[in-house]
Amino acid sequence: IDEIDAIGKSRDSRYGGGNDEREQTLNQLLSEMDGFDSSKGLLVLGATNRPEILDPALLRPGRFDRRVVVERPDLKGRVAILKVHSKNVLMDDSVDLEAVGLATSGAVGSELANMINEAAILAVKHGRKAVCQNDLLESVEVVLVGKEKKDRVMNQKERTIVSYHEVGHALISALQKNSEPVQKITIVPRTMGALGYVMYVPEEETYLKSKSELEDMLVSVFGGRAAEEVVFGNVTTGASNDIEKATSIARAMVTQYGMSEKFGLIGLERVQDQYLSGHTVMNCGEATAAEVDKEVMRILKEAYAKAVAILRENREVMDKIAEFLIKKETITGKEFMEILREEKKDMPDPIKPVKAILV
Repeated sequence: IDEIDAIGKSRDSRYGGGNDEREQTLNQLLSEMDGFDSSKGLLVLGATNRPEILDPALLRPGRFDRRVVVERPDLKGRVAILKVHSKNVLMDDSVDLEAVGLATSGAVGSELANMINEAAILAVKHGRKAVCQNDLLESVEVVLVGKEKKDRVMNQKERTIVSYHEVGHALISALQKNSEPVQKITIVPRTMGALGYVMYVPEEETYLKSKSELEDMLVSVFGGRAAEEVVFGNVTTGASNDIEKATSIARAMVTQYGMSEKFGLIGLERVQDQYLSGHTVMNCGEATAAEVDKEVMRILKEAYAKAVAILRENREVMDKIAEFLIKKETITGKEFMEILREEKKDMPDPIKPVKAILV
């Protein structure tokens, strides 16, 4: 029974229960599931992405004995899914599916299948008989941020602003110890709306984030906006998505992770519909909610001030990388790090070699 919440919704009025027809259907289902002959090999499977609204009577042992949570695949799962979908596609020796798996954190099976298809299309477009690693990495971008929109031509002023914005993100990430390596920086607009972006690939998949990692992430997210202010003395609408992302991280630090000294270990927010929208609901009064907003603003202001300070201190190298990016439109992580190391001789070498990233 797919989407079992359609008939299995709780009879509690808080969840929209009280519908006579639905209740009769549910009662009949409960009765039938109790009445099956236990000696027959009959299994009932139900699927839903809203488990929190199901009726408790439906979930008790004897009706549904086991719950299987189907989450987004981890690295091992993504590599296995990529192997399944690449069976009928000719791959050359350069292909490293583990590197592709690292680059696709959070992707689901249908997206991974689409990436293999896109890679095959790219190989045909370029006149190759086999898919190479670059085809796969490019297909990751196509699925996650859209195709290159070459008909959207920015004027020189906008190209310069977008270039500094993206270099601001990348530079702060490279200069902080808790950030992911940069794989690519581009100012070629994409069909999903981005005028440019920085692609990061982690060295390994992790499941936990420390407070210092989240703080560094906030500084990196504000790198684009900070670069605009440092270089042009003015800001644009290009940082709207960055501000939204930073606010979400800072609010979660205060309300869910207990990472605020002011509020300490108290859960001020709870997540609802975690398998759908995952929206949050405040778990406190209006006065406390106003104080939460102030604390979030304090964290964001501190992160932004740190981003501005880092970029002012490294203005010369930022100018050099931005100039190079304006000329080439797209630069690899390797090119980015070469310029950075040339300018900053004291840059430490990466602790681990990063597979198929700085290429």
